[in-house]
Amino acid sequence: MSTAPAKAGAVLRRPLQRIERAWRSRGPVNTAAPADLRRAIPRPSDRTLIRVTGWTMAGVAALVLGFLLYLVVISPFAESRSQSMLFNQFRTELAAGTAPIGQVDVNGKLLKLGAPVATIAFPSLDEHYTVVEGTSSRALLDGPGHRRDTPLPGQQGTSVVYGRQAAYGGPFADLSKLHAGDRITTVTGQGTAQYQVIGLRRAGDRAPATTSATEGRLTLVFATGTPFMGASVSRIDAKLLGTAQPTPQPVLKLGSLTSAEDPLASDDSGWLPMSLLLELAVIAVVLILLALRRWGKWHTWIVGVPVLLLIGAELAKQVVVVLPNLY
Repeated sequence: MSTAPAKAGAVLRRPLQRIERAWRSRGPVNTAAPADLRRAIPRPSDRTLIRVTGWTMAGVAALVLGFLLYLVVISPFAESRSQSMLFNQFRTELAAGTAPIGQVDVNGKLLKLGAPVATIAFPSLDEHYTVVEGTSSRALLDGPGHRRDTPLPGQQGTSVVYGRQAAYGGPFADLSKLHAGDRITTVTGQGTAQYQVIGLRRAGDRAPATTSATEGRLTLVFATGTPFMGASVSRIDAKLLGTAQPTPQPVLKLGSLTSAEDPLASDDSGWLPMSLLLELAVIAVVLILLALRRWGKWHTWIVGVPVLLLIGAELAKQVVVVLPNLY
């Protein structure tokens, strides 16, 4: 009678020992083993690992291609389209007499970021742009931006306008080619103003002195140096020719803006969309890898590559937003 429990324990230990041996070997077991042991997953072969790695690199390459394609090729077209729309809007407002002449609109509300406030032309460079309100990195996606705590062009005081060096068409990329005596023409809701360039001012240089509190000046702020890599801030100063228009009572005092509108500042609003897009890119690559094993190579790439290109393009836009605003 005493040997029965021992035999029963030995019978129960045998399957457990088999399971332990199979777990240690991490490989398939013989066909005589219980059914649960036959389900052991074999280790993937080196050929499979190489194939999956290649597919992953191809997906990442498509993502990077979309990023570079948008940054170098598509973003200038996006800026050109925005400029065309802004110019038509501003021309309509000029005709209707509703173009802004200060920091508020005709309803007394603070101007929206990105609203057109002026046009600026450089005859010696054969370039002209519509200037938007605001100097944050996101506002400058549409073109040069007016610093909101300064007067508009043509008014008393110093009007300040920022512009990008390379991204989204780089509207201020050639400003260093302006020379003393060159003309700059601006148009606002108060009319046309002519400026004459005084000279180029680099970091550390003093601003030229003004002769009167009612004098009109224009300062153009842009980046110089290697694009996207440690650029420095430069400025073009110009003096108004003729009588300056009166400046309306400001709502935003000088220096009251956030640091996001300072030269070479970034816009924190781009971090969240960029993080979400990175997560979406990872999910897209994983889904493509799964589809390649179940759906087929050509079907998967025909659908997957455009998706990755679109994600990469939108990611490029958000990266530009978090980069310094003059890049």
